[in-house]
Amino acid sequence: MATPVIAGMAVAGAAWASRYLVLSWRSFTMRQAGAIRFPRSMAGGFASEMSRKEAFQILGLREGSSKEQIRDAHRRLMRLNHPDNGGSTFVATKVNEAKDFLISGKRGSRVI
Repeated sequence: MATPVIAGMAVAGAAWASRYLVLSWRSFTMRQAGAIRFPRSMAGGFASEMSRKEAFQILGLREGSSKEQIRDAHRRLMRLNHPDNGGSTFVATKVNEAKDFLISGKRGSRVI
């Protein structure tokens, strides 16, 4: 009777360890790939309306970057931070909003 319980515990332990390893590996590869990291100057959060400075900071670009550079930075960040790949919905929204703001000048909807 104890054998099925022990076997079940072993399977559960192996599943938990595998999940931990997968999450650790994903975190490691995202750090290596340069996933989005917001600077300490943005530690207080985002402004209610996005500014050009904030949009460039989110995309990791400097003022005066070309539309092609903006699109390339957007693609790179979305590849790393897309919710379908385990990224944050909030970060993906801010990256999209920054690209739209810089390319078309349109302010996105307020994210609360």
